[in-house]
Amino acid sequence: MQWRMLAKFHRETMHGFERRLAAIGGELKRVKECAGLPQHVMEETEALVKRYFETVAGFPPEVAAVAVLWTAAKAAGAPRPLEDFLKCSKASERRVRKAAWRLKEAMKQSKRPSIEDHVKTLAARVNLPAPVVKSAVELLERNRRLLSGKNPWVSAAALWLASFRRFGLLKALAEAAGATTASIRNAAKRLRV
Repeated sequence: MQWRMLAKFHRETMHGFERRLAAIGGELKRVKECAGLPQHVMEETEALVKRYFETVAGFPPEVAAVAVLWTAAKAAGAPRPLEDFLKCSKASERRVRKAAWRLKEAMKQSKRPSIEDHVKTLAARVNLPAPVVKSAVELLERNRRLLSGKNPWVSAAALWLASFRRFGLLKALAEAAGATTASIRNAAKRLRV
């Protein structure tokens, strides 16, 4: 009897994050058993939930569980049709697809290199010193609005401006970035020094 009272007390005092995670975890186990997934898929699923919890937390637990299981099965090399998971859950296909899309987008975002890595790579191609790279990164940090796509010519423009528009460097940066000198000049005009 005392154990049940303690369990009830614990459920009632859990924070929203813990409660949400417990609900998603319970739904994950239930759908996994129903769909008959191997253990390595479940391990991949748990890793995805922990890493991208903020992305899937806005969806109902059954939707989040099916979306994460479906994505994890693909990532673990054991893809299954979505219908296999939907027959084990009351989640709607439309919401699961939306949650899976958001999860995939978050996964893509985390795989992209940081702007600092991007600038360092470009600077290494044209043999620029570290102080120039540091100045270029600081310049780009001040101009966050231009970094939405992390275009190589924006990084090249920052490097060109940070090196005080050294003669001959513009052409080398254009070749290294795979851009034209005009696009680098235009990006440099938009950067606030």
